[in-house]
Amino acid sequence: MEQEDRKVGRFEDGTEQVIGALIEVHRTLGPGLLESAYEACVCAELSLRGMRVARQQALPVEYKGLRLDCDYRLDIVVDGRILVELKTVDRLLPIHEAQVVTYLRLAHLAVGLLVNFNVIVLKTALRRLTPEPPDSFRSSDLPVPTKSTIEGTGP
Repeated sequence: MEQEDRKVGRFEDGTEQVIGALIEVHRTLGPGLLESAYEACVCAELSLRGMRVARQQALPVEYKGLRLDCDYRLDIVVDGRILVELKTVDRLLPIHEAQVVTYLRLAHLAVGLLVNFNVIVLKTALRRLTPEPPDSFRSSDLPVPTKSTIEGTGP
């Protein structure tokens, strides 16, 4: 009964409002433009909705206590807490998700949206990500090749 009272798919972190803006931009423009055009329009739409946006925010890499400028940029940061990473590719790949998760960690942000505008229906190319890797993937679970498996004498 309690679950019926909850709205499934609702987030209290502001991503729902950002997703609405992304959908509006895609409905208006459709697929096929450059990433920079979508970025400008998404920023305009978010501003029209009363949200603060930072565009192309520098992202230093922290390495062994050093902050290094490696020319990484966050596409859009909304209200100082939501990363929006835009793509215009044939399809999203796992490396795109890994990129967003790494950016979230480096930027100390709790949530990010990865969106590919080069699709007919935007909801099929939208991912909500957090800095924690999914439980379904743990690098320690990957098989490590041994000499016997490489030579074909093992299991």
